[in-house]
Amino acid sequence: MDFEVKRDDLRTVRTVDRGIPDLDQGQALLRVSRFALTTNNVTYAVAGDAMSYWNFFPAEEGWGRVPVWGYADVEASRTDGLSEGDRVYGYLPMSSHLVVTPERVSESGFVDATPQRSALPSAYNQYQRVAGTAEYDARREREYAILRPLFVTSFLLDDWLDDNDRFGAQSVVLASASSKTALGLAYLLSARDALDVVGLTSTGNARFVTSVGYYDNVVTYDDIRTLPADKASVFVDMAGGGRVLANVHRHLGDALQHSCLVGITHWEDERPKGEVPGPAPTFFFAPDQLVKRRADWGPRGVDARIETAWQRFLTSVDGWLTIVEHNGFDAIAPTWLEVLEGRAAPNVGHVVALNNP
Repeated sequence: MDFEVKRDDLRTVRTVDRGIPDLDQGQALLRVSRFALTTNNVTYAVAGDAMSYWNFFPAEEGWGRVPVWGYADVEASRTDGLSEGDRVYGYLPMSSHLVVTPERVSESGFVDATPQRSALPSAYNQYQRVAGTAEYDARREREYAILRPLFVTSFLLDDWLDDNDRFGAQSVVLASASSKTALGLAYLLSARDALDVVGLTSTGNARFVTSVGYYDNVVTYDDIRTLPADKASVFVDMAGGGRVLANVHRHLGDALQHSCLVGITHWEDERPKGEVPGPAPTFFFAPDQLVKRRADWGPRGVDARIETAWQRFLTSVDGWLTIVEHNGFDAIAPTWLEVLEGRAAPNVGHVVALNNP
């Protein structure tokens, strides 16, 4: 079973029963167990063509299978080193099953070498075997599925900003401050010395954003003009909305040192017409920073740093994160639409459970 969306109308969805495929030698069949749905997945869909996200799990012309992060179990295997019942974590479609071609199989995981994925960023093709992951805690699977992929982006953003001396800025302004990637970044930036962390958010989310304690200041979209325009600033845009982007650029003017695009939570907002004042907004692609740091620190060094930061962050989320788990394939469509249309409360994390005993 595959859940698919119209690529030119993300509210139009369908479920297709394709049957269980036969495996070739060297392949394995994963049975999808549990995955999270967040605005990150909306970004994958909105940027599906531009960033090739649709290419990971191909569908019929005009339709797309939105990637998600979650857990799956090996249902059948025709590859050495991977056994029936092995549980893995990684990049999945919203489907009942996924055929993979495991390579570099080890106790810790494998890489999917399925041909259409070979030209895509390697960070999305790696699967962890939970039995080989010392930090795995079955009780935390839901938090991991919801927050871990977003926190990795937060970590790499924080590291990239630090790597660039924050472009000389004294303040970092985060739009869509209630998004989980922004919350992770704000948590990390709050530990930096001599830096103001400012959250931009809607009036309805302002109380929540303030309550988490990660931001030095919280400003609503209607009050952008209250941002200090005499302080060197970096703008990190998780929203992707044209009105917010243009208003921040126009207000901060020469104080804006860099403008960084990360997410598209406000995916239906119009893009600004013409150029906006100040530095041209540039897209931050987390896998690029990951490649750089793997060269600098080695894969184990990167993983160790992320894990240390993740464990600290994880202890802080219990105070604000509420997890809602939906069961069964029929739960995907209403949950997808709730997240897509921005109706999900910022303190809620949605998880869909499939095929669980």
